[in-house]
Amino acid sequence: MREVDSGEITAAVKELCMQANYYLGEDVLEALKKYQLQEESPLGREIIGQIILNASIAAEKKMPLCQDTGLAVIFASIGQDVHINGDFNEAVQEGVRQGYQEGYLRKSIVADPLRRKNTGDNTPAVVSISIVPGDKIELTILPKGGGSENMSRIKMLKPSDGEQGVIDFVVETIRIAGGNPCPPLIVGVGIGGSFDHVARIAKHALLRKVGSRHPDPYYADMESKLLEKINNTGVGPQGLGGRITAIAVHIEAAPCHIASLPVAVNTQCHSARHKTIVI
Repeated sequence: MREVDSGEITAAVKELCMQANYYLGEDVLEALKKYQLQEESPLGREIIGQIILNASIAAEKKMPLCQDTGLAVIFASIGQDVHINGDFNEAVQEGVRQGYQEGYLRKSIVADPLRRKNTGDNTPAVVSISIVPGDKIELTILPKGGGSENMSRIKMLKPSDGEQGVIDFVVETIRIAGGNPCPPLIVGVGIGGSFDHVARIAKHALLRKVGSRHPDPYYADMESKLLEKINNTGVGPQGLGGRITAIAVHIEAAPCHIASLPVAVNTQCHSARHKTIVI
């Protein structure tokens, strides 16, 4: 049994908060450069160019990519052969407190959804835990901005709606969203599971490397179909018209009840921030 002190977790989460908000992943940058060349609208090409420049300035100056530094969503894969000395959840929350304070990141969390008083330190983070084989802890942060999160949707389709029903719902979601989630987007799609699980896997799909394809050829083909249809909506960069509304569609599927076909769409803005560390 490997021992890990909770202080190591706090230090790792603190660093993840800052790194994710300062540095856009190379996979996202490469995709933006690729799709800038494919954008048919001059204004759209200019917008994508500004997004790329913004990422360069943020990295150089160690400043947030966006003023909305997001709700801290933490995915933790904890090895079953690890013993954590201390309170794991409190260690994560303390890491978020320190990271958002020392990194000069905006505090965006209210303690109550209706009374709206800010907690002042961007906690609590949303923490999702999986127990896995091994003696390591993998922590991934996904700072989730309000603009993109607000445009996400879930629907309980009928099994008879099938693949076409899923495609129609995803495309409709992006069309309704327009410029609100700050396209070009990464679109996470969850299919199957239960009402709560399908939303989780849609968000988890956002962590995949941009440009990767689902290992199942059926879903890989569906991702390609969806990306093409989304990029034919005319929404375009920042919703100002053009071809490139999304740079990737990532699907995760899960077994579900015979009477159900849950579908969730979790949109992610062009500032597709996430970072992983292994302890």
